[in-house]
Amino acid sequence: MDPAGCATALTERRAALGNPELPRNPGNDRTDSKRTLLAAIEAAGGRW
Repeated sequence: MDPAGCATALTERRAALGNPELPRNPGNDRTDSKRTLLAAIEAAGGRW
């Protein structure tokens, strides 16, 4: 399946389920470097 087809199928499946809000990964097992990276992204105004 090509990326566009995958995106379309995913959008259709989510719509069929009522567009549920999926839970985010709590990040309990993240490495220190990953935590630092995510903090830097957030400090720059980004949302990971």
